[in-house]
Amino acid sequence: MAPGRRGRIIKRSIVIALVVAASLMMEISGFLATPESLRREVSWTTLHAIVPLVFAACAGVAWAIGPSRLPARLMVVFPLVWIPLSFLRAIEHVSWLWPFVYGVHLWWAVLTGILVLVYPRGRLIDAVDRWIAGIALVTSVGYLLGVLLLGQPSPEVCDCTPNPYLVADAPGVFAVLDVGYRLIGVVLAIVIAVRLLVRWVRGSVPARTVAFLMPVALIAWVVTLATQAAAYASGSADLVVDTVSLVAIASIPVSFVAGIAHARNMRARVADLMRITREGADRGLWAESLARTLRDASVRVYWWDEERAGYADASGEPLDDGPGSRRADHGLLPVSSPTGVPIAVIRHDRVLTDNMRLLDGVSSALRLSVDNGRLRSEIERTLEQVRESRSRIVEAGDEARRRIERDLHDGAQQQLVSLGMRLRLAANQARDRGVEPVGVELDATIAMLNQALRELRELAHGIHPSLLSSGGLALAVPELAGRCPVPIEIDVQPEGRLPEVVESTAYFAVSEALANIAKHAGATRGWVRAALVGDELELVVRDNGVGGASHGGSGMLGIADRVDAVGGRFHLDSPPGAGTTITIRIPLGRGGLVP
Repeated sequence: MAPGRRGRIIKRSIVIALVVAASLMMEISGFLATPESLRREVSWTTLHAIVPLVFAACAGVAWAIGPSRLPARLMVVFPLVWIPLSFLRAIEHVSWLWPFVYGVHLWWAVLTGILVLVYPRGRLIDAVDRWIAGIALVTSVGYLLGVLLLGQPSPEVCDCTPNPYLVADAPGVFAVLDVGYRLIGVVLAIVIAVRLLVRWVRGSVPARTVAFLMPVALIAWVVTLATQAAAYASGSADLVVDTVSLVAIASIPVSFVAGIAHARNMRARVADLMRITREGADRGLWAESLARTLRDASVRVYWWDEERAGYADASGEPLDDGPGSRRADHGLLPVSSPTGVPIAVIRHDRVLTDNMRLLDGVSSALRLSVDNGRLRSEIERTLEQVRESRSRIVEAGDEARRRIERDLHDGAQQQLVSLGMRLRLAANQARDRGVEPVGVELDATIAMLNQALRELRELAHGIHPSLLSSGGLALAVPELAGRCPVPIEIDVQPEGRLPEVVESTAYFAVSEALANIAKHAGATRGWVRAALVGDELELVVRDNGVGGASHGGSGMLGIADRVDAVGGRFHLDSPPGAGTTITIRIPLGRGGLVP
């Protein structure tokens, strides 16, 4: 955790602890200062003390996950103005203080109303909300001034010392002011409740999902508040109504943090959206997954069509963005690449506009999904080009070897054979004429020529064996095994000819494997099997040697690279002391088996 964030958490914790301590101090001191015959029930007093604790706890949560700082600040101030009337008995002799305390003891209702107004966005969004908040604040300040200038609580409230700020002793006027302030509060609470309820009823599924708890808590509080106001005006009280009112008030901050936590959980579901679409942006799947994530069945995704220079959905229906087609309950979220190239436009419920973090997450998810799809396609296309290029290189190399072998066979070898025949004729003529030393010298030259011819034939065979070209693996592999010093058992099953690139790859793989058996395996016997398995040629080269071969060896690496170049698979199994088994599978490709 960053030091700055840790410091902010510590400061907020200290503030919350202080306001909780102040609220408990007022509750306990007022309870103890009240005569026992006038005290409220202990259970009710305990519940009354719990309400500010709930607000303080929710303030800590709102500070961490809230859309702004205002809701958390309102919840923190609430315990300071949640002043029980019994607290006036604890300060009834402090004449300069109790008028202020009595004048603000109902301000908790103003804070609660504003908290409801800013739900769930964390701010006042329109003029009506600002008017309601303004009227509540102005009347509250007016009530405070009225208490300072005209107020003197009744003996049932406290035996307070005379009000030092009193300018006129008019209990009737103050009673009207007191009841009027409470009635204005009830009317404003009803207006707030009606606005929230109508907004919730008329709202779309996403709007109801975000604001699913607050209407119930607010309506319960308004009903009990109206009942309390009527009871206060008539001078009666009801314990059940008072208790329900406390529970309803405490449920408001809980509903607030539950709602914003739900909105935060919606943003977390963007991760599921990325998991679903991580393979790329399938257009139909994207729209369906997005609607499920946002809980908005009206969501539509319109993709940019470069050919039409416009947006269209997965079915090809274009986006009509004209003034006549715009709906007040929907918003448009354009999504573009980091370079500014348009990708898509998301039409969503307008209530989601207030949750920009969610929309930013959706926008980033769509952008990443499109980029992943584009990169995946480019990588697959590049890999396919690499495979084709490697295959062409292998085929070109085989063709070059065949050409060199033909050139050596038809050119240099034929010339050397002809030269040997002429030297033999010259040697015979020298002996016939009695020039024996010349004949002996020519015989030595012929021997050297024959040795060079044998080496040239071996070289030509290593470049590309003629038996492979004429008879395929069925003839070339046994001939290859016959030149290995280790006895090799051959089982070549393919009947007919395979594609040239498959035959040459298999031949040289077997050649390298037999060379490894002769040089490194220490084996006394080996096996070579070639068979067709489906549309693949399977080669298995096995020996009973010392094992321990690795992929990193030059021979094995050469075999693996050559097999991989034609799209084949190479597997090496060489446990120490148990011999070595090489398994190769080469696809036949389009050519297939030629009878």
